[in-house]
Amino acid sequence: MQVLSIQSHVAYGHVGNASAVFPMQRLGVEVWPIHTVQFSNHTGYGAWRGRVFDGPAIEELVTGLDERGVLGCCDAVLSGYMGSADIGTAILKAVAAVRAANPNALYACDPVIGDTGRGIYVRPGIAAFMAECAVPAADILTPNQFELDLLAGRATGTLSEAKRAVAALHARGPRVVLVTSLATDATPADAIDMLAAEGGAFWRVRTPRLALSVNGAGDCIAALFLVHYVRTGSAALALGMAAASVHGLLRRTLAAGSREILTVAAQDEFVAPSETFPVETV
Repeated sequence: MQVLSIQSHVAYGHVGNASAVFPMQRLGVEVWPIHTVQFSNHTGYGAWRGRVFDGPAIEELVTGLDERGVLGCCDAVLSGYMGSADIGTAILKAVAAVRAANPNALYACDPVIGDTGRGIYVRPGIAAFMAECAVPAADILTPNQFELDLLAGRATGTLSEAKRAVAALHARGPRVVLVTSLATDATPADAIDMLAAEGGAFWRVRTPRLALSVNGAGDCIAALFLVHYVRTGSAALALGMAAASVHGLLRRTLAAGSREILTVAAQDEFVAPSETFPVETV
């Protein structure tokens, strides 16, 4: 399996490609990373160095891959943090080029826009680009709850409301939607839910809520879910495997008291999670 992953990168820590690439490689996937930004560290530290690349820089790299004649071998494109709307346009051009070479290739879009408590944290124009362009182009969409509400244009305080919001996104293009973190009135205070949907069916995994705040977990979840979905063809199976791995990763991060997720130290969780959780039809 070969994946073109286009998202942010940091030299120190694990967000964007620095969070997504290694877990996929640990699962035996050949990953072609293209960075939309390169920063010294994630922006949650309040200070960082580096720069945002532009659309033409992304297009140039994809052209180079095309010149190698490898796009037909690409099974999926994964995108995350874009940095600017013109980078988004370049990503969709990359998706079109891959699909032209391999019509069976999938596009998984992690619509990085914001989060509960933080609001929108991307540059102006990116949220509109996600809603108007990226969502219709995606086969797989992996929003968090804040992004689900924003893209669907409705609140999701109940499970029924969340399902209706997911259905609204399905109607705009993506055949698979994974909500990477979901808290409704049905979610116990000591738990967090993940919800996956495909073909009118919905599945939920509930894991213990952990007392930590780290960056990069959503990037890892999207990558793991994509790999497992491509391999199994089942959103339910992919949900269960991705949720187990990420919970194990976060549990070990919490135990170590680390501000950065332990992507390398906890790598066994990607191939053999230490704990699994039931996948319920809801």
